[in-house]
Amino acid sequence: MYAVTDPATGEVIATYPTATDAEISSALELAHRATAWGRTSTAAERATALRRLGDLHAEHRAALAEGIVREMGKPLAEAEGEIDFCVEIYHYYADHAEEFLADERIDVTSGPGEAVLRRFPVGVLLGIMPWNFPAYQVARFAAPNLAVGNTIVLKHAPQCPGTAALLEELFVRAGFPEGAYVNVYATNDQVATMIADPRVQGVSLTGSERAGSAVAEIAGRHLKKVVLELGGSDPFLVLSADDLDSVVDAAVASRLDNTGQACNAAKRFIVVADLYEAFVERFAERLLAQQSGAPLSSVAAAENLQRQVDAAVAQGARLVSAGERKGAYFPAGVLTGLTPDLPVAREELFGPVALVFSAADEEEAVRIANDTPYGLGSYVFTTDPAQAERVADRIEAGMVFINGVGAEGAELPFGGVKRSGIGRELGRLGMEEFVNKKLIRTVA
Repeated sequence: MYAVTDPATGEVIATYPTATDAEISSALELAHRATAWGRTSTAAERATALRRLGDLHAEHRAALAEGIVREMGKPLAEAEGEIDFCVEIYHYYADHAEEFLADERIDVTSGPGEAVLRRFPVGVLLGIMPWNFPAYQVARFAAPNLAVGNTIVLKHAPQCPGTAALLEELFVRAGFPEGAYVNVYATNDQVATMIADPRVQGVSLTGSERAGSAVAEIAGRHLKKVVLELGGSDPFLVLSADDLDSVVDAAVASRLDNTGQACNAAKRFIVVADLYEAFVERFAERLLAQQSGAPLSSVAAAENLQRQVDAAVAQGARLVSAGERKGAYFPAGVLTGLTPDLPVAREELFGPVALVFSAADEEEAVRIANDTPYGLGSYVFTTDPAQAERVADRIEAGMVFINGVGAEGAELPFGGVKRSGIGRELGRLGMEEFVNKKLIRTVA
């Protein structure tokens, strides 16, 4: 089940044994025992380990990046950038752990005395991670929770076992005690067992809508809190432009991020009518010219995208592309002639294919943007600051980026609404999800 299969060649490079039930039980027990460390260590001590973990990511940047390329096909420069972002995340929480966990005094108005809100870890957390950002997704989940003092059992994607093993080694070398971070090569049935286990206090998953629904259902039955970051079909609104070329460049960069395999990449491009033809012409030309030539994560991923594109064309869409799918390699493409009622308009296309819609005006652009079951991120390009503010308020998404792409940061909360998930990661909010915010009231 856990195997490194190079998507560029289809060659199985390495396999890893799936965990036995006894190994799963041992992992849970180790993490449970390590909760004593989480309760008794100081924020400063945990911050020291996080800083060392960030440093270790920097030291092993080449090995981590090469492993990511081998496991899921990401272009090397992007894999190196992913590790750099991990370093920022671990260092960010090292810098801010004490500040974020400081006592919060409450102004008592209901009677005499004083009150304080003090933050404590909740215990063992189960993390279920995807293949598209093998190191960054772990950092986004692990950094804030280890800063709090929670312990982690981490189930990585089956196609990323090598990265999973190396990451566990770095956590140990950073100084976290045995059980603070435990990697498991678990099956789906074992995941269900772990969620139900009373030692597990919460679950964080980044993955598909289907996986999120399944995890949430099991967690709900056992009264476990979840944080879910699921799919997205983020809109990219072009409402006005002084420099259309720069807007097109931003659109291309966003669609080609991770060869189009990012949940929060722009996927639906909604352009006002007077800019539509010029945008489509330049966008299609540059998208095809700038595609990385990297494969998708697997042949199966490419086959699924092919089915979606074929269905869109059958529904009346027009495809501009160059070349044909070969194995896991999928050529960039632009689909036009779309209306929001077509089935493809409500799907997530995970690969370098863009959907472009024409909108009569701002009102219709916002309506198309919101006409989706997803609500992760969004992008608004306009020369009018008042319009930017107005549209940002109306878009149904967890994140809005105005006149820019690639603007995520360790300090900025990440998450969505609707079927894109529940909860937030990163920033201060990322530390607030799995925390016992204990009220201590002194009357006299």
